[in-house]
Amino acid sequence: MAAICVFCASSRTLDQRWLDLAHETGREIARRGHTLVSGGGRVGMMGAVAEGARAGGAFTLGVMPQTLVDREIADTDADELVVTDGMLSRKALMIEKSDAFITLPGGLGTLDELFEVWTTGMLGMHRKPIVLVDADGFYAGLVDWLGGLARTSFARSDALDLLIVADSVPAALDAVESRVAH
Repeated sequence: MAAICVFCASSRTLDQRWLDLAHETGREIARRGHTLVSGGGRVGMMGAVAEGARAGGAFTLGVMPQTLVDREIADTDADELVVTDGMLSRKALMIEKSDAFITLPGGLGTLDELFEVWTTGMLGMHRKPIVLVDADGFYAGLVDWLGGLARTSFARSDALDLLIVADSVPAALDAVESRVAH
């Protein structure tokens, strides 16, 4: 059983397919007996992944800065909701509490979280698997751009090897489970 952190969009105005993907992710985490670590929000994909995880019986841990709690978007149904003093301490705690990371479609905040865990992994601060779910080619442009960084020596190819790209939620969880020590 692993604590899997899911990064994803918290926007309230998303197509239903992205909300369904998030809900499926939460349910699959639960079905496989894992814990969900999330940003602690109850809206958008973040809320859907938590709902899916709880519907499947998973323990949910949300981590949210006080400023966002004050905006009344906290997942108050989380089994545990940790309130931090800011975004930096939120990310640090999410990294500490997680055994692996899965990134679903999202915007700037999601990319910030992905790059934070990827960079800290590259620097040897952790050896936790990092999986990018490229559902429907959502991240295809980013993956191509990252490949270009390696081809032009702006990034080491071994750093790119730390990022596992999966095309589905089951494939993402298979990748996590094959790399997390039990």
